[in-house]
Amino acid sequence: MPANGAVRPLRVALLILGPLLIGALPIFSFIWPAGWNWDATGRSAYPLMVMGVYATLGVFLLRAARDPLASVTLLWFTVWSSVVHAAIMIVLVFVVPGQSGHLLGDVPALLIIAAVLASLVRRATS
Repeated sequence: MPANGAVRPLRVALLILGPLLIGALPIFSFIWPAGWNWDATGRSAYPLMVMGVYATLGVFLLRAARDPLASVTLLWFTVWSSVVHAAIMIVLVFVVPGQSGHLLGDVPALLIIAAVLASLVRRATS
């Protein structure tokens, strides 16, 4: 069982990440649509669906902060789904015209989230 000191940074990260997913994604999509929103025209329900899924994930990450080691599967899902999401978006940036802003917006954000969370989960579970 890891020392409490290894779990504490993971808990803090979850307490930061949860609210970011719940509240920051809609704000970033509004402030800088070219970097955070795949349909800045407002004619698609897709952005709202993505925000709903990420807000739900944010709620569950907040819940996981109580006992991160009891939610390791959720944490690894968050890591790997973020990597896959970013990889798909990287491809789409080069396929869909006018989407290059994502290379400075949500793509690096997803990869940073994945890297930080993976590092903290590994440390807390080793």
